[in-house]
Amino acid sequence: MRTRRGICYPKVDMCLERRVKRVRDYAGELRSCRKRLRAPAKRAGECDLFDELPDDLVACILCKLSSTAGSPADFINILITCKRLNALGLHSMVLSKASTNMLAVKAKNWCESAHRFLKQCADSGNMEACYTLGMIRFYCLNNRGSGASLMAKSAISSYAPALYSLAVIQFNGSGGSKNDKDLRAGVALCARAAFLGHIDALRELGHCLQDGYGVRQNIAEGRRFLVQANARELATVLSTPVSALTSCSWLTWNQLTQQHRHVTNGSAGSCPLLSDFGCNVPAPEAHPASRFLADWFGARDGSPGPGLRLCSHVGCGRPETRRHEFRRCSVCGAVNYCSRACQALDWKMRHKVECSPMERWLDDAGEHDGNGDADGDGEGEAVEDDGNAMVES
Repeated sequence: MRTRRGICYPKVDMCLERRVKRVRDYAGELRSCRKRLRAPAKRAGECDLFDELPDDLVACILCKLSSTAGSPADFINILITCKRLNALGLHSMVLSKASTNMLAVKAKNWCESAHRFLKQCADSGNMEACYTLGMIRFYCLNNRGSGASLMAKSAISSYAPALYSLAVIQFNGSGGSKNDKDLRAGVALCARAAFLGHIDALRELGHCLQDGYGVRQNIAEGRRFLVQANARELATVLSTPVSALTSCSWLTWNQLTQQHRHVTNGSAGSCPLLSDFGCNVPAPEAHPASRFLADWFGARDGSPGPGLRLCSHVGCGRPETRRHEFRRCSVCGAVNYCSRACQALDWKMRHKVECSPMERWLDDAGEHDGNGDADGDGEGEAVEDDGNAMVES
């Protein structure tokens, strides 16, 4: 470039020149500080190596990540990385492999977008999402038909928790009247879940066989199922890392075994639980769907509706769908359970110490009959377990 006098400016390469700035450090000495240069722009035709990876390979990696994700946030962090990962992460093949922890939506974070995400996972063939969304719709959103349909879809694919939940619905006639109970269907579903190794289903089936509830009575066979449930429960604890256990002294003698024990007729045929063998086995970790139900109704003062109650087992969260649907403890009448499995777990974990004789609540409940039947229909069918009993409301 020339000036008016014809003198040329010196040619300076501004991109390659490095300016050195002299500054004084804290000691007062001069030191040089080089200015950072900008990264050169990409040349035409160059691309990132990630863009050259085929979609099927990236989708396969995302399937592995979704199946091992420890929380929903782990998978969300992948979706917000870039548009390509967002598109491939929502592919049906990736969503069908989503783990239980990845679908563990919290009740306080429930929103329409979480509902759509679970629905998308369920439509992709994820049985865990079908079961979780089915439980939420059936018990929390009062959409009985859609919730039962989703749980049935999961049960058809032999998902054990869905089979057991449908069995509980059949035993209680949930979502309908008392005449909608189908004990034989409940036993059949429970037997299928027990065959798949579901611990609560094994315990429920054992009590049904011992008491002749929906099936021909067979005390010896029922005892065998209860022993098998206890063995599986112990095996689950032994396979759990020590860091994940809530108590370090779970394999200790239970001093409350012979105390607070209420012996009733027919309890001789029942099978003692692991706590009665001297093992203080910690409570099993609740399913994310059960934790969602407990948190959902806990935020609503623990009441699912007027005159309705929650299952007293803290790891369950199931509410009543009509008045006096669940059976209550025949000893104290202060607790109620949706199933015998919940009663057995809560008895050995908590209620064994708190349970008191029946006379205290029979005097206070003037509207109840002498046999403890809240509806007054005279059924009063008791279920024995570990010295404790339940009476149908």
